[in-house]
Amino acid sequence: MNEVIKNIKSRRSCRAYDEKQISTEELNEILECALCGPSGMNTQGCYYTAIQNKEVLQELNEAVKNVFKEIGDSRGENENYNFYYNAPTLIIVTAKKDYKYSFTDGSAGLENIFLAATSLGLGSCWINQLKDTCDYKVVRSILNRCHIPADFEVIGCAAIGYASKESIVPKRIPGRSLIVR
Repeated sequence: MNEVIKNIKSRRSCRAYDEKQISTEELNEILECALCGPSGMNTQGCYYTAIQNKEVLQELNEAVKNVFKEIGDSRGENENYNFYYNAPTLIIVTAKKDYKYSFTDGSAGLENIFLAATSLGLGSCWINQLKDTCDYKVVRSILNRCHIPADFEVIGCAAIGYASKESIVPKRIPGRSLIVR
């Protein structure tokens, strides 16, 4: 089987990570793959911020939990909740709030991140919680410190690390593709 197709078909969402940090070389390769994603009219309007500082990640998790408490989401009351599954690396995909192609471009970049991680033997998972909470003051203050401007929105995130257990192969819902001839 073609190696690209094999990689696509073997990619899984990982929700359990070892503490071991990925290497700088692996992270640089993953970010380079993200930057190679297609963008509307080649405008290249998405930005990729990788956080590997454990204290910053924990602070960000507490901020997200505080927002969830504030809005009445039960995840905010769960002391063990961690929105990035304790992965040692979190890549935050952002774009200016008025960027026309933010979600299409950001999604393409995220998929490249996941496929690159898989090809390097790393686990990864799409994370949405920062998209939903990025404009709350407690979260925004941390994003500002991470050099993500206030006029940028979070498109999505990628948790990256070494998987501590094998991911389950999901059942695919049949009938979701159609060929019209």
